[in-house]
Amino acid sequence: MADIDIAIQDKVGVVTLNRPAERNAMTLAMWQRIAEIFTRLGQDTSVRAIILTGAGGNFSVGADVSEFAKVRSNVAESKAYEVAVDASSDAIAGASKPVIAVLEGYCLGGGCHLSMACDFRYAHPGASIGIPAAKLSIVYGVRSTQRLLALVGLTSAKRILYSAERFSAGDAARMGLIDRVSSDPMADAKAFAADIAKLAPLSVEGAKKILTDLSMGPGSLDEKAAEAFIDHVSDSEDYEEGRRAFTEKRAPMFRGR
Repeated sequence: MADIDIAIQDKVGVVTLNRPAERNAMTLAMWQRIAEIFTRLGQDTSVRAIILTGAGGNFSVGADVSEFAKVRSNVAESKAYEVAVDASSDAIAGASKPVIAVLEGYCLGGGCHLSMACDFRYAHPGASIGIPAAKLSIVYGVRSTQRLLALVGLTSAKRILYSAERFSAGDAARMGLIDRVSSDPMADAKAFAADIAKLAPLSVEGAKKILTDLSMGPGSLDEKAAEAFIDHVSDSEDYEEGRRAFTEKRAPMFRGR
């Protein structure tokens, strides 16, 4: 059985962390595979949106601490481990498709790290969200801390990291860490993903790139590259199709080019 499952249906990819007996604790190999999966899905023109979730009633309890003695026992290994962790979240954030995290049960530490790299976080009311790095004497990485700051603001980010508390889905939503709380977050996420899949993928890709980079702080956005992409889309077949469909009063058929 694979530790991570992938399914694609109706232009929506569903990536499932699949170690239910371990509450989907992330091994080093899984961090590395997440980066590969989201890079590939980001390039797959048949996919318009992606959902990231966990099997067995939990999203993820975070890194598999039981393997730290083998893969994160000294400074060099810790640095290499953090590179792999950041690569996974960067691949999610950098995917050209919107990504929705569907959270049930535990979403802790590295699990929270993964969810924050997504564009949206839909949670079940019973979900428990937190970053217990202070209980392990780990300093949360710079890039993930920047994502946390962008989502919840300075004071809430400090409370989350200083206290190592676990927050209910409702409390997390009030801080801005969760976007939607519902009894069936997967159904809601699939419905939202289906709506996005009908829209112009180049428009969504451009908006995601600009907003994601702006959220990572000054200097993160390459403005010349952003302007070049805007110009490219203005000269695309999809832009012509959008204008034609509007004139003809019909639904556009976007092809991502």
